[in-house]
Order: sequence, then structure tokens, then C-alpha cells
Amino acid sequence: MPRTNRATPDLGGAVPRRLLAAATKLFAKHGYDRTSVQDIVDAAGVTKGALYHYFGSKDDLLHEIYGRVLRLQTERLEKFAVGEESAPERLRAAAADVVVTTIANLDDTKIFFQAMHQLSPDKQRAVRAERRRYHERFRALIEEGQRAGAFRDDISAEVVVDFYFGSVHHLGTWYRRGGPLTAQQLGDDFAELLLSSLRPAQG
Repeated sequence: MPRTNRATPDLGGAVPRRLLAAATKLFAKHGYDRTSVQDIVDAAGVTKGALYHYFGSKDDLLHEIYGRVLRLQTERLEKFAVGEESAPERLRAAAADVVVTTIANLDDTKIFFQAMHQLSPDKQRAVRAERRRYHERFRALIEEGQRAGAFRDDISAEVVVDFYFGSVHHLGTWYRRGGPLTAQQLGDDFAELLLSSLRPAQG
């Protein structure tokens, strides 16, 4: 049942939040494939009509689950990127923050990476484009530090970004809340590993 209203619905209201919370919980527990639209509306306590008012399909819910995390991280990265601190200080803050926000939304990111292949081709391309823009902004901080001589420039900034985010995206496979490290401690450790790998060799 496609969405037919002309205006884009406000996804910040109580009903879409309930739908997203229910979908996130069910996708995490049962998997995207084994969760039906009926399961979601029953858990959210709304009708199918309400779901289709806000989301055109189940994969719209999946897309939004990850999209809201990526939008949050993009907004926060931009604030770090335009700060007045040095490039290393801004990169350290951004690198720690993406770990902290990923852990804060761990179910969302785990679900998305497990089920991304089930999105429509158009939505997959849109998500890849959004992630690429985020990575390019992050890479620009590394390149700024390289131009200033604060970072070694014998390694491609693109390789550094791919390596770092490979580690961040892997968090969902092993991180458990209640472990010995808080999200902030882990973010600080990740950031230090990144910065130490970029420092120019001494001597």
C-alpha cells in the first residue's frame, strides 16, 4: 500500500517514533525477513494505515532506521569540522564521536548492515551516497592535517578512512554493553589509535 499523501510526513511525531522503535526491536530480535508489517503495527499499537501514512513499505522503515543515525552523525561531524581547534584536535573529537554515537544506536546499525542488501536498488544507492558524503567530510579533516604537516602524508587519506570505518562498522559484531569499557572510553581509544597512526615519524 504505497504512501499517497503529497506532503512528506513528519517523522518526528509520536506515531512514527513508535513504529521505528517497534521495527528496530523486532528486526533485532527476529531479523528483517522474519518480521512482517503486521508484527510491526501490532507491536506499535497502530493500524497499517498509520504505518503507510509515514512509511511506504517495510524497507522504508529499514532505510529510516539507519538514516536517522547517519543524519545525526553527519550533523555532529560538521560541527567538529568547522571548529577553531587544530585539525588533529577536530579529527580526534570526530573520530571518538562516531564510535560513541554508533554504540548508542548499536541495534540500528547492526540491523542495517545485516539487511542493507534487501533495500531496493534506489535506496541502496541513496544510502551509499549519504555515507560517501560523510566519509568525504571526515577525509577532508585528514587531508587538512596532512597539508599542515600535522599528519604523515605517505598514506592515502582514503585508505585511512576506509580502515577506520571498517573498524567502526565492525563494532556491532563484538561490542556488548556492560563490558569493561564505556562507549566514551572506547571512542577515545579508537581516536588515539587513529591519531597515533597519522603522526609523522620522529627523527
